[in-house]
Amino acid sequence: MLFLIPAAAAVAAYWAGALSARSRNWPQRRSFLFTAGVAAVLVTVMGPLAARSHQDFAALSLAHILAGMLGPLLLVLSRPASLALCALDVVPARRVSRFLGSPLLRFLAFPVTAAVLNIGGMVVMFRTGVFTAMQESPPVHWLVTFHLVAAGYLYTAALVGRDPMRHRAGVRLRAVVLVLSAAAHNILTKTLYAVPPAGVGQANGETGALILYYGGGAVELALIFLLCRQWYRAARPRPNIASRKYTKSA
Repeated sequence: MLFLIPAAAAVAAYWAGALSARSRNWPQRRSFLFTAGVAAVLVTVMGPLAARSHQDFAALSLAHILAGMLGPLLLVLSRPASLALCALDVVPARRVSRFLGSPLLRFLAFPVTAAVLNIGGMVVMFRTGVFTAMQESPPVHWLVTFHLVAAGYLYTAALVGRDPMRHRAGVRLRAVVLVLSAAAHNILTKTLYAVPPAGVGQANGETGALILYYGGGAVELALIFLLCRQWYRAARPRPNIASRKYTKSA
């Protein structure tokens, strides 16, 4: 119940905003994406998967994919900030707009910063004493999960997000960050396959590393596809106004 209530409240607020009069044309698929993203994160902190994550490295690896990669991707694709700006009254919408343009958020959502927080969090999680603390203490597990979700969301939004963001980095920089981040993720998973975290058996470590490698790779392929699609749309030539008028008159 500790996490179910705020998760249900977030989903209810999103659907209420999506169905409000101000945003009646809001695509329904985004509401389902938001719900699926919240569910992907929620199962990592409550239920059977959360319980197994304290004892089984393979389960923990799956939880990492859901909370740190898939869940944030689904949430970013649902464009919650755009919905908030559309559905809220003028005063709260202006506050959201100021927050989106704040120097702190611009720094955290810069692709390089977001990648360091995201990949760095993985290294700390698997290669320091934080891993053992997660296994022994549920509150530490919750804090690490919060970091995974927040860092994963910032990273995904910085690369392929469509919500309003001032001074968004160029596509080339985002592409370089994505390639380097994917390489770092693959290197880490391969080292985990060879040398599992402290206290993890070799067989269980190899299974967990494979889940991280292939599950993470699938999400990274989705990010590559989305970024390439944005790049294509940005580079696609558009007919000017004069040519459109000439076509209509002809």
